[in-house]
This record gives sequence, C-alpha cells and structure tokens, in this order.
Amino acid sequence: MGSIKAIITGVAGYVPDEILTNKDMEKIVETSDEWIVSRTGIKQRHIERDPDKGTSDLAVGAINKLISQTGLKIEEIDMIIVATVTADYPFPDTANIVAHKIGAVNAFGYDINAACSGFIFSLVTASQFIQSGMYKKILVVGADQMSSILDYEDRTTCILFGDGGGVVLLEPSEEGHGVQDAVLRGDGAGAEFLHMKAGGSIKPATVQSVEAREHFVYQEGRTVFKSAIKGMSESITELLSRNNLTQDDIDYLIPHQANKRILYGVADYIGFPHEKLLINIENYGNTTAGTIPLCLSDFQDKFKKGDKLVLTAFGGGFTWGAVLIEWAY
Repeated sequence: MGSIKAIITGVAGYVPDEILTNKDMEKIVETSDEWIVSRTGIKQRHIERDPDKGTSDLAVGAINKLISQTGLKIEEIDMIIVATVTADYPFPDTANIVAHKIGAVNAFGYDINAACSGFIFSLVTASQFIQSGMYKKILVVGADQMSSILDYEDRTTCILFGDGGGVVLLEPSEEGHGVQDAVLRGDGAGAEFLHMKAGGSIKPATVQSVEAREHFVYQEGRTVFKSAIKGMSESITELLSRNNLTQDDIDYLIPHQANKRILYGVADYIGFPHEKLLINIENYGNTTAGTIPLCLSDFQDKFKKGDKLVLTAFGGGFTWGAVLIEWAY
C-alpha cells in the first residue's frame, strides 16, 4: 500500500447561455474582431444577464453536471472550496451558499481569493486535507462572474473577461496518481498593476468611488503580460527540475487562459511544444479562477490514466504557480 494522494475523479464546467461575441463588443466599445483575436485569441465570452444570479450559481451549474456524470451522492461531500474574486457577497462565503443550494448538509467550506491563481491554490489546499486522511470527498470549484466587475467603457479590460467556472472532485488513492507537487508563489508588490481600486477596507464604497468608476477591474496590461510569462515559466521550470522531469515527460500543459500570446510565450520560454498546450480561450475569454477547470472539462477526453499534467496560473496580487498532476482515470 502506498501513501495517500488526492486524485481527480471527476470534472465538469459550466457557462451561462448568453454569448457576447467580438462583433457584439464592437457595438459597445471602440474595438474590432480582428484586433481582439490577433492580440488575445478571444472570439467570444459567456455572460450571465440574470440579475438574480451570482457566482454561486455558476458553481452549482458545474457541480450539478459533475454529479450527473459521476453519480456522486451529495450527502457524501465533506468539503467545498470555491476559488473566486467575485463572491456573491463580501460575507458569507460563497462556498457555504453553494453547499446550501445543492443540499450538502454534511459539508463545510470556504472561499479562496488568489485571483486567476485561485483554482490551483485551492486544489493544493484541498489535496492536503485528502492526504492527511481528514476528508474523503472534496469539491474544488473555480468560478467567476467577471461581468459584475467590468467597466464596459474600458476597452482594455472589458474585451478580455467572461463568466464561467468548473469543479473537480478530489478523493484519496494509494495508486500513486493525483496531485504530486506544486510551486506556489505570491508578491504583493504587484497589487498596483492588477486590482480593484475601491470596495475594500482601505477605500470602502462611497458615492464618490462609484462615480469615479473605481469598483471595476484595473490592469496595467504591459506589466501584467511580462510578469505572467516570467512567473508561470519559472514556476514550471522549478517544478519540473525538483521532480527530475523534462518537458518531454509532460503530456499536457494546462495554463490559465488569460491571453493566447501569453500562453504561447510561456510555452516558448520553457521550450514546450505547442501541440501539447491546451487552449480554449477563444470560446470563453478569461474567466479568472474558472479557466483551468473549464479547460480540464473541455479536454478531459484527451487524458488517459497516468498522464502527467502541469497546471499553471498567474493572477492579480501578484499570485502564480504550477501544479504537477498524474491523471487517475
């Protein structure tokens, strides 16, 4: 019998029905389909228009699909972690709302806010609960309703983001597959380049802050672009090195879907072949904590048991990292 590791035993994604294409964006801000595609790779994004729905509903949509696919019994769920920057409320946490909505009466949970790195941070956190033997079935959700914090007068940001998310089910295994290792990093000095200016304890919401449009995503694109390529590339390199692996040993690289040029930049930086780089940004845009589980869901039919996957992300704050996984089914 080997040591316990946390394996992914199911994955599902969810996006709202309404699609906002680049042609639609041309009617909202001064931009063009050609400009957006050439610089980001994005062709469309999904948007939640129902004012009564929030990030918890994206999570529930993904979880319901997972339950349908896996036969998971809701009463067996021990824990739910939701990675998000667009929580339903400042408090209570979205994970508890999700647990209530799906009837997971035996589960507890909490949110993790690490921006676009939130899902991999949450995945590693949940894996520790599995490895310790404390819990047997944990749902790890990455979901964001980015349309709720976008300024649709700012063409530099509103074209990039969409709404959506996904979920994985983690369970224990002694076969050796599952979460193997992770390199996780953070540097608060990057906060000034990607953040929301108001709405927190330093600058609570006021009439003035709303009028100044300070409750939306703010980004200095050039700095974030360069930092993202460097951060993800270096974390992948460190991860492979300390596990005595090379790029040839990795079956697929699943990066946070921020910008297609960033993704190819990372692959080129580390010498990783483009054909093993999984990209679906054209369909969803950047769903922040939702991109990696959505990507896993879209491409899961490609994976076979024993495949080595590297998940990597870079987010506001700055936060970044890489996770090595052996696929379990």
